[in-house]
Amino acid sequence: MAGETFTTYWKTIIETMPDALMVVDTQGLIVMVNGAMERLTGYGKKELTGSSCEILGCDICRGEKSRGEGKHCALFRKENIRRAKCAIRRKDGTPVPIIKNASVLKDGRGVIGGVETLTDLSETLDREKLISTLRRELSGKDRFHGIVGISPAMLRVFDLIESAAPSDAPAIIYGESGTGKELAAEAIHKLGKRSRGPFVKVNCAALNESLLESELFGHVKGAFTGAGHTRIGRFEAADRGDIFLDEIADIPLSVQVKLLRVLQEREIEKVGDNRPAPIDVRIISATNRDLPRLVERGLFRQDLYYRIGVIPIHLPPLRRRREDIPALIGVFIRRVRLRTGKPVFGMNDEALERMSAYDWPGNVRELINAIEYAFVLCKGEEILPEHLPARVAAGPAPLAGMSRVRRGRDPGEERRELMEALRSSKGNKSQAARILGISRVSLYKRLQKHNVRVEKKIDPNPINP
Repeated sequence: MAGETFTTYWKTIIETMPDALMVVDTQGLIVMVNGAMERLTGYGKKELTGSSCEILGCDICRGEKSRGEGKHCALFRKENIRRAKCAIRRKDGTPVPIIKNASVLKDGRGVIGGVETLTDLSETLDREKLISTLRRELSGKDRFHGIVGISPAMLRVFDLIESAAPSDAPAIIYGESGTGKELAAEAIHKLGKRSRGPFVKVNCAALNESLLESELFGHVKGAFTGAGHTRIGRFEAADRGDIFLDEIADIPLSVQVKLLRVLQEREIEKVGDNRPAPIDVRIISATNRDLPRLVERGLFRQDLYYRIGVIPIHLPPLRRRREDIPALIGVFIRRVRLRTGKPVFGMNDEALERMSAYDWPGNVRELINAIEYAFVLCKGEEILPEHLPARVAAGPAPLAGMSRVRRGRDPGEERRELMEALRSSKGNKSQAARILGISRVSLYKRLQKHNVRVEKKIDPNPINP
């Protein structure tokens, strides 16, 4: 009875298959296909049924035929094909990469045909291509383990990260929200001697006091209501690796005491257990708050502050490294273009200058959001000022951009940055403008403002005309 039921519904079963299916006779004529085969090839069932399987233009079959095989279909010679990567052609001529599985069909007299299933690899290959392209993007000369930066301030940060990475001493990363503290922590891990071990992340601000303690140190069965089984904490999970404690300033004082013991004794106690367990973990922490100020107010333990801050690393906000803005814009435009397929290839000078003039309170994260927003509005190949978020586009026109970029800053600092850009570019004005994130017109105005003459050599103390 069960066999009869299966026979009754086999067509329904085949039609619900996600993979394309085709049955051929011994001459290679198509006897039957399912709906997935129609969707894969673009041919209708009536077009395929009765046609030679050569209609699909399979490159494996073409290869067999070119070698003069009697039965050029490899299936009838090998009797089965397993996970063969090949390509067929749709009705419109476009190639489709597939994985083919096939087997001959036999009855009491011998081989009567063959059945094949075809799995579309297009999405998988597109995803692999995107990942490969993004990896190439991240390996650019203006990037350091995923962090984009060519400014002197960021180059100093990169040097400090490289120096700190081999050490086992705790490191703390200071920086405003959106400056890339997590990327810096990952770079320390990748460059350190624990790179083959785990890298475990904990957002200390996302959990309340009881959950944070259990999350960090684990708990034993029955330690509290709902603790139905023993669980290891993040410190145990990070053994022989690094643990990244983001937003460490938000850890409650009661948990700070236990964290201090971890640093001093290199051991932990699970919640509900009094047996210490040794661990081998390096702590990397981060915060966007003023820890010394919190220590003064009694909200953060002074002894813990000194223990976690052996190697302090300060990430500058984007407004203090404006020369990185053009490079960041270029990287994120390429990334969004790759992800969306929208043919936007750059940003015009006026839009770039408005981006460079904006203060970016949200730092790199806000800049990424601005690029995403511009992609939605942009209809051409180049982002214009009108495509930028209102708060960015509302900046000054390009000719007035210089005063906006350095608003509230000492003129001497502006002049020093100008001279540094000229030295880095060896007097090349176009390159110096790119470093500063401004147009050549604004660069000339700045040169005139500070009485700087650019010849073959840059005079650091120019004579007034």
